[in-house]
Amino acid sequence: MGGHVTGAAGALADELPGWVTLLRAPNPGPMTLDGTNTWVLRAPGAEHAVVVDPGPADEGHLAAIAANGPIGSVLITHGHADHTEGSARLHELLGGTPVRAADPAHTIGGEPLTGRVDGSGLEIRLLTTPGHTADSVCFLVAYGGERVVLTGDTILGRGTTVVAHPDGHLGDYLSSLELLSTYRGIPALPGHGPALADCGAAAEFYLAHRRARLDQVRAAVAAGAATAPEVVAKVYADVDRSLWWAAEWSVRAQLEYLGVEQP
Repeated sequence: MGGHVTGAAGALADELPGWVTLLRAPNPGPMTLDGTNTWVLRAPGAEHAVVVDPGPADEGHLAAIAANGPIGSVLITHGHADHTEGSARLHELLGGTPVRAADPAHTIGGEPLTGRVDGSGLEIRLLTTPGHTADSVCFLVAYGGERVVLTGDTILGRGTTVVAHPDGHLGDYLSSLELLSTYRGIPALPGHGPALADCGAAAEFYLAHRRARLDQVRAAVAAGAATAPEVVAKVYADVDRSLWWAAEWSVRAQLEYLGVEQP
């Protein structure tokens, strides 16, 4: 589940490694942008591929993923339904290929994710990046001299993501963005939207955005806004009202971070 700002979070990637394939799910919307990105990674010459985020339970999309088999493992960036709803069916279509997530609740037929991950010829390192959700992770993937970071909903290809309070936590999210800001010059493959040329630059953009929003929330509270909906009305006045429910998640996370008591 993503965000609602349409501008890119950084320069778009001109080209991705040949071992990366994007399959976009047919679930576009205000929170999913063009749809959920399912990434298929296969080291050159390797028999098995790795899939990141099956997406929704759409038979056509899941069949397209399965057509890229054999697939050795399915990895999950976080547990929101637009990334995991198709997991059980894909597990079935692939004849029992394990689905692995940080949260055991979204792990099927394997062990929850920790440390380095078997990448069938790719080097895959788990990056623990809570904040959007408590279970959010990213993956640093390398082959030869090429590297990418799969960012799930921690960084999107367009706009900014929500901090899904109360599961998401703003302090954790800022720390995760600081971690991702160290991956300069490495393309980011997000859960929604286009691939970005520089994960580190996108993370710095997100950090600046979050700090600016915090200043706006402080000002709104100082001006008398006493509840999250009142803060949303002041800070997100330029956002379509149909998305204020999502903005309220982030505002509640911001108020909690600032130590403001909420009714």
